[in-house]
Amino acid sequence: MRRYMIVANQTLGYDALVQFVRDRAAAGPSEFWVVVPATLVKHLAARSFPVPPMPVMGGVLWVPGPPEEARRLAQENLQSALQQLTAAGVTADGEVGDGDPMRAVQAALSRRQFDEIIVSTLPERLSRWLRQDLPRRLQHKFRLPVTHVEATERSSRKAWIRRRTSGQDRPLAKRPPG
Repeated sequence: MRRYMIVANQTLGYDALVQFVRDRAAAGPSEFWVVVPATLVKHLAARSFPVPPMPVMGGVLWVPGPPEEARRLAQENLQSALQQLTAAGVTADGEVGDGDPMRAVQAALSRRQFDEIIVSTLPERLSRWLRQDLPRRLQHKFRLPVTHVEATERSSRKAWIRRRTSGQDRPLAKRPPG
């Protein structure tokens, strides 16, 4: 049985990730462990809320939520993703981890063994994880194959999937819409 760790937060509801997981599950017996880093709300792409512009400041003030809000949102994302994966016929469970995805993965690896890590991110222009080079860092530190799924649209099955092997990107698939 193949054991996969999925590391995702904001992209858990994206069809690209669900379809990718379905494809992995269809390849043979497998189980999936979803790790959702409790990303601080101020770092989430669309979770900050605007306060009306303040003339003195000349712009919009963004107010981040507290760390408890990050854990609550991560837990909601996890529960929703587990329901979605179960409905898709996939055996999955998971946990909310540290806000730092490297520490969240390390904690999960200290309790479980995996054959592969799947990292799902927002598109490159929006993704903090890609700016931090997370997929390569995970592969280097934990010596496991890492597959990157870039979720480009919530309601589409389009995704650019890269497999990390010895630090090189190699396109695996470009999924057609629909």
